[in-house]
Amino acid sequence: MATDYAHGYGHGHGHGRPAGTGHRLPAALRAPFEARAWREFGHVLLSLPISVVFFTWTVSMVSLGAGLLVTFLGVPVLAAALAGCRGFGALERARARGLLHLEVAAPEPLRVPKPGAPAWMGAVLKSGASWRHLLYALVQFPWAVFSFSVAVAFWTVGWALLTYPLWFWVFPVYAGTGGIQLYGDTHHSVYLDNPFEITVTALVGLLFTLATPWLVRALTTVDGLLVRGLLGPSPLSARVEELESDRGVVIDTAAADLRRIERDLHDGAQARLVGLAMDLGLAKEKLQEDPQAAARMVEEAHGEVKTALQELRELARGIHPAVLTDRGLDAALSSVASRCTVPVRVEVDLPARPAPAIEGIAYFTVSELLQNVSKHSRARSASVDVWRSEDRLMLQVSDDGVGGADVSGGSGLAGLAGRLDAVDGILMVDSPAGGPTRVIAELPWRTRL
Repeated sequence: MATDYAHGYGHGHGHGRPAGTGHRLPAALRAPFEARAWREFGHVLLSLPISVVFFTWTVSMVSLGAGLLVTFLGVPVLAAALAGCRGFGALERARARGLLHLEVAAPEPLRVPKPGAPAWMGAVLKSGASWRHLLYALVQFPWAVFSFSVAVAFWTVGWALLTYPLWFWVFPVYAGTGGIQLYGDTHHSVYLDNPFEITVTALVGLLFTLATPWLVRALTTVDGLLVRGLLGPSPLSARVEELESDRGVVIDTAAADLRRIERDLHDGAQARLVGLAMDLGLAKEKLQEDPQAAARMVEEAHGEVKTALQELRELARGIHPAVLTDRGLDAALSSVASRCTVPVRVEVDLPARPAPAIEGIAYFTVSELLQNVSKHSRARSASVDVWRSEDRLMLQVSDDGVGGADVSGGSGLAGLAGRLDAVDGILMVDSPAGGPTRVIAELPWRTRL
């Protein structure tokens, strides 16, 4: 998230130059005069009146609704209270976005099962986001009072003490042994018997003035945490949506695999077996008339049987190879590497075998990546490394080819990344133009039961 809120003072916002260049004053001295400091101070000032209105609405409406629960009016009043809280929450997110440059997504929308006011009220009352907005109203009010008081006090005292010497010019005084007396002659003469006092006062004011923007930043940081934690999407809800999306990816992937298997069977082995049955039928008819022709046809049919068996083996290997089940990733990946068009070095360093599902995904991930090496990389050599890092299974496939591999654009790598994401995996591609290419895949480590 690239926002001002995530950067420190003095980063040259809007000047098109790197941080720390083009400024003669250090950040600590520039802070009181930069736009960010005044935006954050404005956010603190606005927090108090807004939180008063927000808090008053929430307490009044919830109290009224709770008191009316003995009648049929209690539920609508409570629903209206929570709906109002959600509206105030939208205002707070917009204020944080405008003044703090803090982007917070809206919470999950209401899930109204059917049209009508009762269904809507039930959805509002059941929504966890609604109750988080109510909690924000109750917590934000005392915090806004505190932050407003601290920020205004420090800001006022700092600037008042810093400009203390100017008061002798605006209001001429005589600082004599008998005390400080105001006078108003036309010469505006100033006699200062105690310049040390004025200097110390101004220095203290300077310290307050320089420290206040950083104090206000700390206060608005808490505001940002409250907005993000209570007015944004729930982590649990986001996780549920992610799992639902991943489930859809898994279902689509499984359906695509079934269609691929059906197509391969129909166009490959099944077609060969049908042709084989016809050839054997013809050979049977010619067996009495022309035994030599029948023998030739049987020999051709024998070749077709071998080809069909090979296709069935390839198909079975694409579903789940027996070598993977019997001997694990090391042997299975070595078998895949032997079929690659370039020499492949395989190194598997695992303390134990992962769960069958993770093992299968790792196998097919490396298999697809090596197919890409064979088809597109124009490489002279490649390597496969598999190891465990804490609770993750790591896969790395590298080659010295021409590079240019890209996950975007609907390529095979994009589909592979989607499959890995469905099981909380990650695919990272480093493939500059001209090569080399390095693809790293991470999978969750799940021990075999």
